[in-house]
Amino acid sequence: MTPTLSASYEQLLWRPDQDILQNAEISKFISFLAQNSTYDGDQDFQKLWQWSVDNSEQFWSILWDWHGVIGSKGDRVLIDADQMPGAKFFPDAKINFAENMLRDADDTIAISAYGEDGRRQRLTRRELYNNVMSVAGWLQQAGVEKGDRVAAYAPNVPETIIMMLASATIGAVFSSCSPDFGLDGVRDRFGQIEPKILLACDGYHYAGKQIDRLPIIKDLVAAVPSVNKILIIPYLNETPDLSGLANATLFAEALSTTPVSGFTQIAFNDPLYILYSSGTTGAPKCIVHGTGGTMLQHIKEHRLHSNVKAGDNVFYFTTCGWMMWNWLVSALMMKAKIVLYEGNPFFPGPERLWQIAETEKLSLFGTSAKYIDAVSNAGYHPKQSVDLGALRSLLSTGSPLSSDGFDFVYQSIKDDVQLCSISGGTDIVSCFVLGAPSQPVYAGEIQTRGLGMAVDVLDNDGMSVRGKQGELCCCAPFPSMPVMFWNDPDGSKYKAAYFEHFPGVWRHGDWATLNERGGIVIHGRSDATLNPGGVRIGTAEIYRQVESFSEIIEALVIGQNWDNDVRVILFVRMADGCALSDQIKADLKTAIRKGATPRHIPAVIVAVPDIPRTRSGKITELAVRDIIHGRDVKNTSALANAEALDFFRHIDELQR
Repeated sequence: MTPTLSASYEQLLWRPDQDILQNAEISKFISFLAQNSTYDGDQDFQKLWQWSVDNSEQFWSILWDWHGVIGSKGDRVLIDADQMPGAKFFPDAKINFAENMLRDADDTIAISAYGEDGRRQRLTRRELYNNVMSVAGWLQQAGVEKGDRVAAYAPNVPETIIMMLASATIGAVFSSCSPDFGLDGVRDRFGQIEPKILLACDGYHYAGKQIDRLPIIKDLVAAVPSVNKILIIPYLNETPDLSGLANATLFAEALSTTPVSGFTQIAFNDPLYILYSSGTTGAPKCIVHGTGGTMLQHIKEHRLHSNVKAGDNVFYFTTCGWMMWNWLVSALMMKAKIVLYEGNPFFPGPERLWQIAETEKLSLFGTSAKYIDAVSNAGYHPKQSVDLGALRSLLSTGSPLSSDGFDFVYQSIKDDVQLCSISGGTDIVSCFVLGAPSQPVYAGEIQTRGLGMAVDVLDNDGMSVRGKQGELCCCAPFPSMPVMFWNDPDGSKYKAAYFEHFPGVWRHGDWATLNERGGIVIHGRSDATLNPGGVRIGTAEIYRQVESFSEIIEALVIGQNWDNDVRVILFVRMADGCALSDQIKADLKTAIRKGATPRHIPAVIVAVPDIPRTRSGKITELAVRDIIHGRDVKNTSALANAEALDFFRHIDELQR
């Protein structure tokens, strides 16, 4: 066993200096707030958070004014505030998302895009504006009207952003999947929302390989008859063979269309995006997000929580199938440059994204906890190889970042960066808990709760708890709640997803601890929470210990119903050349006992060749739990490597 250094939760890793405190966007906002609200101007962030929750209507209204949202706000900020679901923000407002994204269309760079094959593309704000208005004209000529759906089966490239903004320009609803989805996965999503237009690529690159997608596109169009026009991004070939694809044309045709003359004003709560749940327990839920709620929430998170300013360079490693893509693109509203990467982040090696960070002088680098672990496991130390002098913030999400992950960032990436572990998700196209530039960073801990979000941790009786594990909840309405689920006319699916456990309270499904200073630790999904001997424990404590073993690449923990109880099962994927010996099993149990509790010690430890994960990189505990209990996984197309489930079907160690 070769453990890495592990930090305690109480270890202070970073604190903002006086220059950050004075010049941060949050400080400017507080000054504005003090002049235009009942807030007294105190710079203490936790005091500000409490005021923003107690005075929700003032907070969101003043945020609108401070940012300078283009649109008419109306007189009412919140109606039916006592209803969750049912509350509505800014019911009289009229806005356009694209208009706010494209303001100040000058010659500064808006998008800098990279592909793993070496391609690079740049667009100024003026070029982006002109392209969007032309594609919006093409959409109108194709018969797209307000409320119609436009779907993208596309890579993380400028054309996808242009199509999203063009859809928003005329009030259409945009939805996307990354091209690594197979036919079943993309059909299960787009088939439900019946798009009129399909944007797709002829293929994509990954790990040095070319993956053709034209055969899948043909099958997809046949399976989704609502599609009447197809726009192809020629990503692999300049002149792809479109025979057999009726009503298909290349993206260049849309760019040459007469532009629309202006932006269609729509209601604050009219749909902007349709996102999808992972779908591992059934058909993916189609989560509809409103225009204004998405806009205000992203303004808040970029400016106040992430300190993004005009002229900053913002990057998030994501695909178009993950809500972090939607979040990244919103940085255009802050007049920041956004940086895209399409392909394998480790091609040709672990240095790839960090070289881009140096070239682009990134202010903010966003990624997943899994990626940080992978860089660490690869033995690559960015601070020794690239200049990250411009980097202020490093964001991590997708799964809880372990204290060892925090250690690696500060030891091997940059010692004076603000590390923001963030958590929220597709359900709210944003975060419940995240960073704040005026708050210190402690190992293994998320800095704070989101402003204007009445986030709390509740015990089984619905009582607020501090320093104890419980359900992560939101106890009052917030603008980025979904406006509805698609094909859920009575709202029953929506209500069942979040509001049945604690009536009138959003239960997010994360098992968490909130401490007295306002920091949060996410322990794992509460619906994947282990319950041996009737004691509820999260999975993250086990993962944290396992991650210290260099012999183990990754792990998955589930609870198995056994002998009228639940026993903890640990699956591990071993590194090349390593075998799961009795000694490693014993060392694992010792580490888990010391680092967590005896209740966390797995009853069975099994080596498997692969671990299933969703397309956004999250390991899928629930699917494995269903498999070992003999239940079918209803939607394996939501998984990036569904074949991995086969390893879990008949494991002898789980039968004795």
